[in-house]
Amino acid sequence: MRGITSKDSKIFHVNLLGCNNFTFDGINIKAPRNSLNTEGIHIEKSTNIKILDTKIGTGDDCISLGDGTKNVTVESLYCGPGGHGISVGSLGKFPNEEPVEGLFVKSCTLTNTDFGLRIKTWPDTPSTITVTDLHFQDILMINVKNPAFIDQEYCPWNQCTNKQNPSKIKISKVTFKNIRGTSATQEGVVLNCSSVVPCEGVELTDVSLKFNGAAAMAKCVNVKPLLRGKAPICTP
Repeated sequence: MRGITSKDSKIFHVNLLGCNNFTFDGINIKAPRNSLNTEGIHIEKSTNIKILDTKIGTGDDCISLGDGTKNVTVESLYCGPGGHGISVGSLGKFPNEEPVEGLFVKSCTLTNTDFGLRIKTWPDTPSTITVTDLHFQDILMINVKNPAFIDQEYCPWNQCTNKQNPSKIKISKVTFKNIRGTSATQEGVVLNCSSVVPCEGVELTDVSLKFNGAAAMAKCVNVKPLLRGKAPICTP
């Protein structure tokens, strides 16, 4: 799919379900930044998907990955203004979900979004899938509220039956490399993982985010990130 513009969709602009070997190139997606559930491109139960040289500005995720998604490449994406950035999930709410493996995001710019790079799973849910092999590299953040965020207590509008029961989704092999720019909040990196299945193999390399001219903070819970090169120090 090349050179297509989608404007003001009432809900998801593009929804890929059960697709293989699909490439988006030069797509332009627009919706008001206050429009709910207007994901740009949602991918679920699909493999070998490429999103190249694309511009997305909506009121929700620019790109979102649902369960059963494998081998997705996102390169030269311009995301924003507004919306929720690039998201894996939400995952774990329903039984019989499938693993997510292989996301490669490179050379992208996110501007004035509520989130940047996000992985989100529900607590107290039946699914026990794995999420692994996710890589984010050479990303420019411009005034992004939550540039790098793993949230295993995702519970919008208090829909959880019991938030005290941790997520059973295992997250591993996640790299954030050369993530730079400005954060609109003091905590530029938040890794909030499950106490039952802590995150493993999380690597922060050359992460340089500023908040009001000073280095943004990083907060880590139930994770032992592999800090290499210039990276924020995680605090409990």
